Amino acid sequence: MTTVSTPSGPSGDAVAPPPRIPGTSSGDRHRLTALQGLAALSLDAMASVAYGPEAIVLVLATAGAAGLGYTLPVTLAIAVLLAVLVASYRQVIAAFPNGGGAYAVAKAHLGNRTALTAAASLVLDYVLNVAVSVTAGVAALTSAFPSLYDDRLLLCMAVLLLVTGVNLRGIVDSAKAFIVPTAVFIGSILTLIAVGLFRSAPASTETAEGHASALGDSATAVGALLLLKAFASGCSALTGVEAVANAVPSFRAPSARRAQRTEVALGGLLGVMLIGLSVLIGRFHLQPVEGVTVLAQLADASLGHNWGFYVVQFATVVLLALAANTSFGGLPVLMALLARDNYLPHLFRLKADREVHRHGVLALSAVAALLLVFSRGDTNTLVPLFAIGVFVGFTICQAGMVIHWRTERDPRRRYKAVLNGSGAVLTGVSAIVVTATKFTEGAWLIVIALPALVLLFERVHRAYGRIDERIGLGRVPDAPHRDRSLVIVPVSQLSRLTCEAVNAAVSLGDEVRAVTVAHPDPEDREKTRALRRDWERWNPGVELVELHSEHRAIGRPVSEYVRKVYHYHPGTRVTVLIAEVEPERLWQRLLQNQRGSVLAHAVRRDTEAVICRLRFRVSDRDGGRGPAWPGSPQG
Repeated sequence: MTTVSTPSGPSGDAVAPPPRIPGTSSGDRHRLTALQGLAALSLDAMASVAYGPEAIVLVLATAGAAGLGYTLPVTLAIAVLLAVLVASYRQVIAAFPNGGGAYAVAKAHLGNRTALTAAASLVLDYVLNVAVSVTAGVAALTSAFPSLYDDRLLLCMAVLLLVTGVNLRGIVDSAKAFIVPTAVFIGSILTLIAVGLFRSAPASTETAEGHASALGDSATAVGALLLLKAFASGCSALTGVEAVANAVPSFRAPSARRAQRTEVALGGLLGVMLIGLSVLIGRFHLQPVEGVTVLAQLADASLGHNWGFYVVQFATVVLLALAANTSFGGLPVLMALLARDNYLPHLFRLKADREVHRHGVLALSAVAALLLVFSRGDTNTLVPLFAIGVFVGFTICQAGMVIHWRTERDPRRRYKAVLNGSGAVLTGVSAIVVTATKFTEGAWLIVIALPALVLLFERVHRAYGRIDERIGLGRVPDAPHRDRSLVIVPVSQLSRLTCEAVNAAVSLGDEVRAVTVAHPDPEDREKTRALRRDWERWNPGVELVELHSEHRAIGRPVSEYVRKVYHYHPGTRVTVLIAEVEPERLWQRLLQNQRGSVLAHAVRRDTEAVICRLRFRVSDRDGGRGPAWPGSPQG
């Protein structure tokens, strides 16, 4: 057989549509502007200012007041890394405008196994981000209202359901819904910083009063290991920086340019907020206390214990809870790319009418729900697993970009390669530091989960490869020929449904046989005899075959009869036409006996017959006239 190229994708994927012309597609209104992209894809990174500085302070506090003096230097080191990442990902967006971030870069330049490692790391990070963001938001809420503490798992599920529902309506709708909370949060944090810089002393310390200090009892030397651990903890503030590069196709044209603007805006705002909060920590000589967040103390010290304080707190609660939206914007696009390359089931490529990868959204929500149940809504159970995967993706992405610039003729390729190379070194060191310092706290799970997920991707890919081989994808088939066609119609009684089924069957095949399953109990025997009498009186010109079964099964007798047909008449094309009633109203489907589904499952499982399910729609408006053909025959 001669091998030829085909217009279909792997494993029979449909031909890709022609490129979308900017401004001509009606679907463009379901894509993001730069401002909407900032709201939809930056919530994870923005929300990290609520726990990033605190994570640094809690580590340095073990060395006493001397340790807290290093808060700003550690934050500046993280800000430098942030600047490198933003600049690097601007280049990734320009070079790979179809999205995918680290996965797309690695696939092009570092090989499939490395690309799958990058994809697996991002998948894990996105899923953990949903769980951590939801639990952190609920934790902030229960801190304000302690009576809700015992219901935190239920609250987590409610928030997850809300975010999932909004994203099923489309990424633009989610962006519109989250623009106001994002703007309020950014405005409140910037106001807090601006006001605090003009104060020489805290306006209030009421929030921290009565709470035990978390400062170390005795000062210890501030060594490199402690600083590295503080740096690793603070790096949680960098998660989400890659989301924009992963979701470039979600932006309106010119998508790459809009995504770059969003990336720069995200990096600039995040850097200003992190550095500003760290300056205030040193300015007010803030010390961590148990039961009160660092951000709450800063709001108290800068704005006073008034309505401004509560605006900051409630804005933080809302944004933390909604920070999961970053994952819903980036992961479904990444899963669609993996499905395109046969590493995930193809259904993850499907889009709803609002440009939504619905199956990716639902899968992400389901796994996040399992994590919430596993952790019982406790943030501390999940945080040690967080941020490791994203640094693996960072490193792979930057290393791939170095190779990318070696193959390009860009006049600034050396500068760009140096930038990406620096990013690869910095993020690689960070990945090692984060993993080593958090290994015993649960990071070992990520070390196991990463290769396991890569193996899963490869297994799915091999399965699609075997399917492609069996169906001869990409090879010229034999010339078509006509075989004898037999249509089998299962029936149980005479009705308009039976008539429509036989009418359809005689239109489809050379020969039609109706089959009915007879059971041994007297009542069923009488029904079978009545059906035989009615059939002979009707005389449709179609043979009625009685199949006998000792049990009240209907699927197995029909599938056994189909196998006998294949045995005695090889080369016959057999179609099993199953007629079903389709009620007009959804709730009426609960009244159905699912006989058609049972038959279809048995025949599909045990035979090679084609299954055709004829839907006869019952409508109050038309009196039930005429069948509905919502689908085509399935093999």
